[in-house]
Amino acid sequence: MKAPTIAAACLAALLLSPAAQADRLDDILARGELRVGTTGDYLPFSRLDPASGQYRGLDIDMAADLARALGVKLQLVATSWPTLMRDQRDGKFDIAMSGISISLERQKQALYSAAYLNDGKTPIARCDNAARFQTLEQLNRKQTRLVVNPGGTNERFARQHLPDADLTVFPDNNRIFQQIIDGKADAMVTDAVETRYQQKLHPELCAIHPDKPFDFSQKAYLLPNDWRWKAWVDQWLSQRMQDGGFARLSAKWLGQ
Repeated sequence: MKAPTIAAACLAALLLSPAAQADRLDDILARGELRVGTTGDYLPFSRLDPASGQYRGLDIDMAADLARALGVKLQLVATSWPTLMRDQRDGKFDIAMSGISISLERQKQALYSAAYLNDGKTPIARCDNAARFQTLEQLNRKQTRLVVNPGGTNERFARQHLPDADLTVFPDNNRIFQQIIDGKADAMVTDAVETRYQQKLHPELCAIHPDKPFDFSQKAYLLPNDWRWKAWVDQWLSQRMQDGGFARLSAKWLGQ
């Protein structure tokens, strides 16, 4: 086979490949529905009310806004922190919106939108114990009973930075802070934004130096490897950042 013929055949094969044909934005518009993966266990971003079956939170409101901007219906798809990346690879949703932290490990497999919130890991404990858990050194002791939710950046942080602590993986992130209130755990290290929110819900709990977290991270939306879809989401997010839409929802859920 002559070189031009080989080149033409290779080009045709590339154009017919699933990767070349994939266009998530066109798929969403043709389907008339945006599928948003969310964990439903992480206020102030996403919480599923078991009684009503309704989701609420900052990222739920943002998901509704995204669907309106696309002119399609919104379908919320349940996922979890341990299964998030597998569900993404399996194509169960078009975008995941659930207070997701950017991680380089996740970005080996998927894309992120532009970041919409700066954050970092910091402790939360009963207020009468807050002075005991100011530093990693104070937390990283065998007598410290840490609790963590499974499968996400909280568990990875604890295992990497607090290997000597007595670590319990608690499966229900909706009830995990009650473990600290009830005295079954001493502290949890989680996102500073979550510690601020939980201390508002539970006066017994204190967010410990949330303005000076142990590390730096950012929140963003998880996307499949489709650069046109990412560009559209980034443009929508940029507009909401500039027109005050995000600020209004952020004030509702995060405060000023």
